[in-house]
Amino acid sequence: MAVMVGAVLGFLSGLGIGGGSLLILYLTLAAGMPQAAARGINLLFFLPCAATAAFLRWRQGAVDLKKLWPAMAAGCASAAALTILGPEADSEALRKGFGVLLLVTGLREVLYRKR
Repeated sequence: MAVMVGAVLGFLSGLGIGGGSLLILYLTLAAGMPQAAARGINLLFFLPCAATAAFLRWRQGAVDLKKLWPAMAAGCASAAALTILGPEADSEALRKGFGVLLLVTGLREVLYRKR
């Protein structure tokens, strides 16, 4: 079962959809894993999937490195800051904020039309 879940989530990651939220749901709900451990495993799962997909997209010419560097720097800085603040951060506020982010992103994807 874990191999099948990993293959499906790897496929979704390769499409750029991301499977992190689904992996955390699987690990916490189906596998009974604590959320902190599931988050750590999700980070480790994401690294090779993202590196492979990013490299292949770059080889296809779909990644503009000049536009990537500022976003990458901001992402790394905010990830480091939240990891450092994580133990003191209000987990309920983070959970609600992430839920709002997922909802807004989902609505944008459903309502998006090419111009």
